[in-house]
Amino acid sequence: SPGSANPIGGQIALLKTAGRRVDDMILKAPLAIKFALGENPKSVYHDKDETPVTRMATAGIIREELYKAKEYFLRKARAEQDEPDFDIKMEALQPLLWGKAEAHFHAHRADDIFTALRIAKEFGLRAVIIHGTEAHLVADLLAEEHVPVVSGPYMTDRSKPEIRNLSDAAPGLLCKAGIETAITVDHPEIPLRLPMALMLAVRAGMDKTDALRAVTSVPAKIAGMQDRIGSLKTGLDADCVLWSGDPLDIATQVQAVFVNGTPEYRRTK
Repeated sequence: SPGSANPIGGQIALLKTAGRRVDDMILKAPLAIKFALGENPKSVYHDKDETPVTRMATAGIIREELYKAKEYFLRKARAEQDEPDFDIKMEALQPLLWGKAEAHFHAHRADDIFTALRIAKEFGLRAVIIHGTEAHLVADLLAEEHVPVVSGPYMTDRSKPEIRNLSDAAPGLLCKAGIETAITVDHPEIPLRLPMALMLAVRAGMDKTDALRAVTSVPAKIAGMQDRIGSLKTGLDADCVLWSGDPLDIATQVQAVFVNGTPEYRRTK
């Protein structure tokens, strides 16, 4: 995924984690378009002395570009000879506007989450909330909207004001509210320690099975790829990790990793 420095970051690809070239590792591209609300784009462009430097401006830029894209494709559809000039930025948004890609909104604060949902409704987008640091504070409202949340990272300090309500309990509370909840550690921004993130969530009250699903079947479903990945079922890709014991025990070790049925890693020969 592109980062969160820009209101519209670009296209997101879904990849396998093993392979010799990235072209052969792609499962779906584009999976989604990355949007960012809140402090990240504000801070980046404030330092450049450019817009956006407010939350309103960030949302305004996203809406303006989506309107431009809709108009661009309407003009293309209506044109017999005089089509609009080719615009790669508008073309990148086509799968999103045609319902073939999701809208992944980086949003921490509750008000930013609801801004994302308003924009999604306005343009008929399938929204997924990424991070959703305050999502557990409005879990009942989000459950009514049937919006998935990719929760985390929470293995970090409160480095900016909008994550002051950071909590290990968040993914468990979202699950209990009936929200499709995945867990992210935001790698490589935060060092990849996925099992530890699950342990913290379970310690804070998350059901153990929900925690394991939050990094397997639920993210596969959010991505619309549950018929290929995310579960151990006949007919799905043979992607799995073999552990020496309970994956949520700190002493447990990875014994082997299989991707597409091929052993990509073994602890012993």
